[in-house]
Amino acid sequence: MRNFLFITTLVTVGMLYTSCEKNTENNNSNQEVKTSWSQSDYNGVKAAIEDYVEGLYQVDSTRIEKSVDTTLRKLGYWYNPKKKEFMDNLPMSYDRLVRLAARWNKDGKSVKENSPKKIEIYDVNSKTASAKLTAEWGIDYFHLGKVNDQWKIFNIIWQSMPEKE
Repeated sequence: MRNFLFITTLVTVGMLYTSCEKNTENNNSNQEVKTSWSQSDYNGVKAAIEDYVEGLYQVDSTRIEKSVDTTLRKLGYWYNPKKKEFMDNLPMSYDRLVRLAARWNKDGKSVKENSPKKIEIYDVNSKTASAKLTAEWGIDYFHLGKVNDQWKIFNIIWQSMPEKE
């Protein structure tokens, strides 16, 4: 009886292994892994994010108007250093972002000479893209879309960095 159970288990495991291996082959054979994208689209995505960050750093709301779609959905998590906690789900509309860009660094104290502007582009397709920006205020993640041959930011989720202890 023990031999029968052992052989039955061995055959079952073998059949499962073989069927999984065939499924993997079938699923992967029809998929292409994208390893590159159009250089002009990549440049357009990068330019949109540069306009966004420079619009805030240089107090130039016209750069926000150029790079951000009017249907913007922006949601953030701001770290309150006094309370040592995050304020969650802080929404911002396109209009509020434009107004913020016109005043945020007006006194020149919000941005330093070495303030970060690190852009990481994760994926660029013919009509959609995703990226990350590390800036003075924290980290922004972007969803972009190509409208009338121009890349626009549609969604942003961000968080500030907690104060270092």
